[in-house]
Amino acid sequence: MLSPEESKTVLWNFFNKKYIADIGQLYHLLQTTSRMSVFRRLKRMGYLTSFTDAGRYYTLQDVPIFDEWGLWFHKGIGFSQYGTLKNTIIKIVHSSDAGMMPKEMLNLLKIRIPNTLHNALHGLVKNNQIGRRRLERFFLYTDANPEKAQLQLNTRRFLLQKTAPVVEPPSAELTIAVLIEAFKTVKIRVSPTLVAERLAIRGMSVTVEQVKQIFTRHGIPTEKKTASLL
Repeated sequence: MLSPEESKTVLWNFFNKKYIADIGQLYHLLQTTSRMSVFRRLKRMGYLTSFTDAGRYYTLQDVPIFDEWGLWFHKGIGFSQYGTLKNTIIKIVHSSDAGMMPKEMLNLLKIRIPNTLHNALHGLVKNNQIGRRRLERFFLYTDANPEKAQLQLNTRRFLLQKTAPVVEPPSAELTIAVLIEAFKTVKIRVSPTLVAERLAIRGMSVTVEQVKQIFTRHGIPTEKKTASLL
């Protein structure tokens, strides 16, 4: 095992070149097989554990240059000013003006296994550390405070309305084609997406929203999708 001063020099030189290390590399650098000894040396210098990859990677506190979310990535491995994945999620959700969708968090946190995020969110909601509101087919994760959560939900709805595409009213020809295609199915509930796809194959320009509009106008029940967590 290297002495404290030798360890400090070796670790500093390594992290300034390679930025991150796993436990195997640290054993080799410090010439030890004692996990406790490695972390004693790291603690003296100040270190961070990755919030991705099951916390398998380490860096010194002075190495990362964090972005506006308090995140830093190197070769796809993430570190956070807030430490753990759960603490990071809480901070991001609470500080977001419009709450956070799971897919937004997956992209932001660069988490490769969706279940990792799902499990963290489930635990945080269960412990009342963050809130969850249903929004259309998805869930919006919000501040745990109901008043702030409502403000986030209102902001999100406003943003969705602002960015919603304008759906042109379907022509009579398109309406007839949609109705004929809908009546071909033997299902009680019809999928607007399926009808749009079938008409597109036949060369007709139609969107799913236009099909939904026609279904609503003529009272045709549609297949309902359950709310998705991700």
